[in-house]
Amino acid sequence: MSLSSNLQIDGDRLWEALEEMAKIGPGIAGGNNRQTLTDADGEGRHLFRRWAEEAGTTMSVDTMGTMFFRREGTEPDLPPVYMGSHLDTQPTGGKYDGVLGVLGALEVVRTLNDLAIHTKHPIVVVNWTNEEGARFAPAMLASGVFAGILDEAWAKDRLDMKGLRFGDELKRIGWEGEEPVGGRPMKAFFELHIEQGPILENEGATIGVVTHGQGLYWLEVTLTGRESHTGSTPMPGRRDGVLGLGRIAELVHTVAMGYQPNAVGTIGHVEVSPNSRNIIAGRVVFTIDIRSPDKAVLDRMKARIETGVTEIAHATGLEAAIEVVGHFDPVAFDETCVSAVRGAAERLGYSHRDIVSGAGHDACWINRVAPTAMIFCPCEGGLSHNEAEAITKDWAKAGADVLLQAVVETAGVVA
Repeated sequence: MSLSSNLQIDGDRLWEALEEMAKIGPGIAGGNNRQTLTDADGEGRHLFRRWAEEAGTTMSVDTMGTMFFRREGTEPDLPPVYMGSHLDTQPTGGKYDGVLGVLGALEVVRTLNDLAIHTKHPIVVVNWTNEEGARFAPAMLASGVFAGILDEAWAKDRLDMKGLRFGDELKRIGWEGEEPVGGRPMKAFFELHIEQGPILENEGATIGVVTHGQGLYWLEVTLTGRESHTGSTPMPGRRDGVLGLGRIAELVHTVAMGYQPNAVGTIGHVEVSPNSRNIIAGRVVFTIDIRSPDKAVLDRMKARIETGVTEIAHATGLEAAIEVVGHFDPVAFDETCVSAVRGAAERLGYSHRDIVSGAGHDACWINRVAPTAMIFCPCEGGLSHNEAEAITKDWAKAGADVLLQAVVETAGVVA
């Protein structure tokens, strides 16, 4: 069987599944709050399991809670082709980030069933645990353990802001499986995702063929000064943590702007102590997020920022400590898998362009252990990690159509 533009998914059915899943863990402004290992996450998992098993797949769950649903191939000993993403969301997340990749993969299986298409290689749909890292840092936790990058015992000891332990919460919601993590044979892995940026929409492209993923460093900086009265402490003698923070924020911006067009940098989470209107801040803790698709550039950015933080701290009478709390190198996705995505978009007549992922994804870790590629569809205004995140039904369908064709080509069709 040769692939043609007639091989497409049911866009209405995919959209209905997205809307139904969005009812679980609703946010307060139209989006979702289905953070990992919460009761809402458990409920979403149960719904997805029901749908996937109704589609004829068999489930396995590993000890990190990652869910695998297998559609058998005609040659079951061949390594499966995997596809999927994640069901967990940010605290104020949208309805499509991650979820599109999971439900789009399920729709691929449903479509193959509808058309009675059999593949030589088995196909596996996967929901990775804790991609977002919103509740338990770092992000892409389970896929990192799967790829051998992170230690499982360390991962299960991660604590949320309330001091609750990842491993305990995984057991509490009933989704700690028995399968050891990793070691699964993989022919390839494909991940469909919204772009989370404005490039595709701005250029009128329907499909992003993701060739690379940016590397990143998350640096946690602690500035220690001296608490004192804002009114009675002379300016020359102050050791003001917020002054240091302000100068470092400017440093991060300047460094990122020096490596355009693709480098980015910002300060995200900030904690100021004692956070009182008339006390000079004696302690400030904040995170710096820097990213680039070029490893040499990323390393230079990190070195410049670390040197600059030390210099700024000295000039403002502060002590500075810097800890790397997250890191992965830039990713070059597999050329054969990327070509399968590009070829699918061309066969289907969808406008497309090559693109670099600015965000981290499970595919970035899985790329270490299997040939991997990603497919982007646009999102309105480039907005993501926000309850106002939005895509169109046509965009969702196009992305899933490309996923279907790329997976079928890779898995091999039985004539």
